[in-house]
Amino acid sequence: MIDPINFSVRSTGSEIMDDLDCNGSVVEQTLRELDFINKWLGGNAVTIRAVKSVWRTIPKDQPIYIADLGCGSGEMLRILAQLAVKENRKVILKGFDANPHIVKYATDHSKEFDTISFETSNVFSEEFHAQKFDLILSTLFIHHFSDTEVEKLLSHFVKQARIAIIINDIHRHPLAYHSIKLLTRFFSRSDMVRFDAPLSVLRSFRERDFVSILDKAGIISYSLTWKWAFRWQLIIRSKAL
Repeated sequence: MIDPINFSVRSTGSEIMDDLDCNGSVVEQTLRELDFINKWLGGNAVTIRAVKSVWRTIPKDQPIYIADLGCGSGEMLRILAQLAVKENRKVILKGFDANPHIVKYATDHSKEFDTISFETSNVFSEEFHAQKFDLILSTLFIHHFSDTEVEKLLSHFVKQARIAIIINDIHRHPLAYHSIKLLTRFFSRSDMVRFDAPLSVLRSFRERDFVSILDKAGIISYSLTWKWAFRWQLIIRSKAL
């Protein structure tokens, strides 16, 4: 049977999480489930391994300022804070999200980490573009934007990141779509996750999408690698190390 869904192009549908007024128990349940999905389906590992590959090129006595865009619950920053302690690294970690309710949740769940802070911010704003970081992280974030918007973001990120940009996002594939739809139908208690997770796959990327966007952004030096389970790991070096 031919799948009626068109996987050849990115969907322009809107996810529930795109509504910045989302708040309350549905958001909290969604953030908990997303943390679980990213942990057990290997999503977190894609970002962590990329960060480690960059860390190896930086002297241990050099503080590293890391921004996590679309930070969600702040789980990635908490993992990196713990990793930094283990590896005797000096880090300054800052999470950004446009939804103030998500920022409050992340802040409340990261109080024990004095190296982590959060900010409600629009990544297209001049105020955000004026900020500089060593590393910019984006995990399951840029698929929320159109190709043109992603192109604009990357053009700004290469000016903001002193060392590297690390992007971890979904591979648009029928198996990824039907698998997450099935898993969330039976195991999720969040209406947002059940609706948004399959749509995230449809809004995500194939290799040619990334190549086209990077080309239009004028970015020619990068590493784009497929990772299990259905993730793309994109590393853009801002300078030779």
